[in-house]
Amino acid sequence: MLERSDACSITRLAGGQRFLLRYGDGASPAVLAALLACASAPGAPIAADPESLSILALAERIAGSDIPVLINGPTGTGKEVLSRFIHERSPRAGKPFIAINCAAMPETMLEAMLFGHQKGSFTGANAAGEGFFRAADGGTLLLDEIAEMPLSLQAKLLRALQEGEVVPIGATAPVKVDVRVIACANRDLPLEVEEGRFRADLFYRLNVFPLALRPLSERSEDIAPLAFAMILRHAPVGQVVPWLSDAAIAMLACHAWPGNVRELENVIRRALVLLGNEHEIGPEHIVFDRAVRLAGTEAPTESTAAAGGKLSNIVQLSEARAILATLEACGGSRVAAARQLGISERTLRYRLASFREAGIAIGGLAAGGRR
Repeated sequence: MLERSDACSITRLAGGQRFLLRYGDGASPAVLAALLACASAPGAPIAADPESLSILALAERIAGSDIPVLINGPTGTGKEVLSRFIHERSPRAGKPFIAINCAAMPETMLEAMLFGHQKGSFTGANAAGEGFFRAADGGTLLLDEIAEMPLSLQAKLLRALQEGEVVPIGATAPVKVDVRVIACANRDLPLEVEEGRFRADLFYRLNVFPLALRPLSERSEDIAPLAFAMILRHAPVGQVVPWLSDAAIAMLACHAWPGNVRELENVIRRALVLLGNEHEIGPEHIVFDRAVRLAGTEAPTESTAAAGGKLSNIVQLSEARAILATLEACGGSRVAAARQLGISERTLRYRLASFREAGIAIGGLAAGGRR
């Protein structure tokens, strides 16, 4: 356990979204990350990585126009957050922002949800529906996972973009709409076009101004500010806002983040639960999704079964998971893992031995890691 530095703290002020940050070393990476998180509006993009900052600056310039925007990036990298950022800085900010996931519903329902329908136009249509295009009139419509849209609907979407009008199901006359479209994709759309799964004309219509979000593992400078922002978001109101230790930040920076920002949020929420009454998140509170599977899916041993759900055993298992994750991130090196965890190598060896004695199976990497 690392001692918490009393020189650094975050206090939530009255109103819930105002914070007081106290610190001693203004150049500390943790302090700079906390300052960035405290200064950001709830739900706004947070970035410290130079490329991420350049994307935000570009998005702010794009916001003033009405051109379509295509945002590419892996799942969980913050594409919807960036879309909202563009909308809120556009002249359309006072109008609706509506997001629809194109992969979340069947084709017939998606068409009705997008373009609307008249009463009786299909089975179950007991009343007319305006559709999301008309609901977003004057504002912004986010089409998430656009690569999943069926080809037949892609043609209708292309017409809506070109003509600024939609034809509801069952109608014979088009309806004018004024909508700015932002599309998001986690697939390679040029490849989808090449293989005939996405219309080339629609791709070029949407691809007026492409933005690309990289995986979180490729923008490590964003990790600490995002982690602090999630602490501020999920720490219980009325309680001390926990600090994120330097060792915990180093541990987060070593992780591969296959789930990107969504996975980081899971890790922080998990850490807040494991923190208990402590005021600083350390490496022992960090449990990665992969570590949960590796250390948590083992068959219960006699000793763990006998111990049941005692708090001491839960804490010990959580600590084992955190150490396993750090060892894995450091390639099995006990020296590097101990440095990341902020403990001596001797302490790390003692911890591993105590886990084995307690019957906690934490895998061969942790048990026989290299120096």
